[in-house]
Amino acid sequence: MTSSSGASRRQVLAVAAAAASAPLIAGAPAEAKPKQPKTWDLTILGTSDTHGNVYNWDYYKDAEYDDKDHNDVGVAKLATLVNQIRAERKGKATLVLDSGDTIQGTPLATYYAKQEPITATGETHPMANAMNILRYDAVTLGNHEFNYGLPLLAKWIEQLGFPALAANAVNEATGKPAYTPYVIKKVRLGGWDSPTINVGILGLTNPGVAIWDKGNVEGKLVFPGMVETAAKWVPIMRDRGADLVIISAHGGDSGTSSYGPELPNENPVALIAQQVPGIDAILFGHAHNAVEQRFVTNPTTGVEVLTTEPSKWGQRLSRMDFTVSKVKGRWRVVEKKSALLNTNTVVEDPAVLAAVRGQHVKTVDYVNTVVAQSEVELSAVESRYKDTPILDFINHVQAEVVGKALAGTAYASLPVLSIAAPFSRTAVFPQGDVRIRDVAGLYVFDNTLEAVVLTGAEVKAYLEYSAKYFKTFPVGTTVDVANINDLNVPDYNYDVISGVDYDIDISKPVGQRITRLVLAGTETPVPADAQFVVAVNNYRRSGGGNFPGIVKTQVYNQQQEIRQLLIDWAQAKGVIRPADFYVPNWKLVREGVAVF
Repeated sequence: MTSSSGASRRQVLAVAAAAASAPLIAGAPAEAKPKQPKTWDLTILGTSDTHGNVYNWDYYKDAEYDDKDHNDVGVAKLATLVNQIRAERKGKATLVLDSGDTIQGTPLATYYAKQEPITATGETHPMANAMNILRYDAVTLGNHEFNYGLPLLAKWIEQLGFPALAANAVNEATGKPAYTPYVIKKVRLGGWDSPTINVGILGLTNPGVAIWDKGNVEGKLVFPGMVETAAKWVPIMRDRGADLVIISAHGGDSGTSSYGPELPNENPVALIAQQVPGIDAILFGHAHNAVEQRFVTNPTTGVEVLTTEPSKWGQRLSRMDFTVSKVKGRWRVVEKKSALLNTNTVVEDPAVLAAVRGQHVKTVDYVNTVVAQSEVELSAVESRYKDTPILDFINHVQAEVVGKALAGTAYASLPVLSIAAPFSRTAVFPQGDVRIRDVAGLYVFDNTLEAVVLTGAEVKAYLEYSAKYFKTFPVGTTVDVANINDLNVPDYNYDVISGVDYDIDISKPVGQRITRLVLAGTETPVPADAQFVVAVNNYRRSGGGNFPGIVKTQVYNQQQEIRQLLIDWAQAKGVIRPADFYVPNWKLVREGVAVF
């Protein structure tokens, strides 16, 4: 019994062992586990729309920058995050890109373009000083790079220690790119003995430059569409050895434009990803949005293109991480992802601060120069929905300058109207000392003053277009001041006009809201064929915002910056008193009854 029982047990074990070693399918060989290819990682960091911010400083308030969400700003903050990631990766491949709008947007940037322009002094621009410390690999030109003219832009590019890209800024005379269209960087993926990968970076600027800075680029540069430019250059980059293709684009991803169909799309990033094969990722800007990670599928290749936008002013840093492997001699992307890092989590980089400290201090001193005394406090808080003296200040100066310039001309007999917009909800002229920073806080753009002739019908159409800013509030409903505007229309695209009197009925549908438009100080309706000289900024006159009827030949254009005209007027008067310029001429109504 014992012997047979032991034999039986040995037989069972033998059968089990045989079964364990046998193939699952009779006659099939044992399947060997395939060897997985080795992977490597690459990180690309992205900034955009820094707009002249180096220090975490609000020059208009003369204080450290802060907002309701406690964001911080500036290249110095970005540099700290970048350096942390470089240290974390310990020498692994890490590139840093910027997608444009760099040299405009703060008094610091304006000072070295206007008061002490780098083209005259030869001094290095503060944004070149800061970005060179951070060691960018490339920057794309944004539309605001063209604000101060091509010579200043050329000087800034010359001062950079890395390439400035803009494939779709084309020399009109030669048909060739006016700036470097792309770079292909040979990047080592780890230590000295690691493999290299060729990273192609294509820069695309915004076609809106042709409108917004027409005076600087007309007859010199043309700006083809971003989609067709990418379609041209991406295959060339691939043919020339780019293993990974990144686009750095100064355009949003909404597919919409603030101008009409006469120019290519302003915000085509999603369209680029969909329509142009061969792109791995797109860093984009222009729209000032925080887009952490958004994939767009290219239907031709099936590739999901990674896109990301790092907000504005240095508030966020985009981090794109790629895992790559080499299969049959070709690099392929195994995985890609992106994240946004908040600069309010770090301190400012001391090396960047030191590089710009003297320029920062000089700017602070300048903006604190007192230009006049104000009899009372004037605030822009209510300027979006009420006729306020501070916005009338802008319109009065603009109309006065144009009226004086046209005296003795064929246009001298025409009434002069003026257009202004509530650029800032926080601008204030305090009672007492008014400083340059107060005026700059009211008029935050470097626009110049122009004038055109409009008919009464065109003025009405213009006001109807502007009035789409407001949501509809039927009679009997409560008007919510905090949310009075259509969120699709920014404050700078709501214009008010001085020199005629009008009502905006916010109970009416868009296009039917100007229910009263009369000659100033009367109840005489403005005739459709009446003619007016209209003072307006160059951005709007060139088509910015796509307002109707305003894109016309100028009857006045002396290239005078509006902000400086406001400063000059205040200095000449010495006192800012509402009685000198405040003429209430418009109001919001519902069925003729004033809302406020």
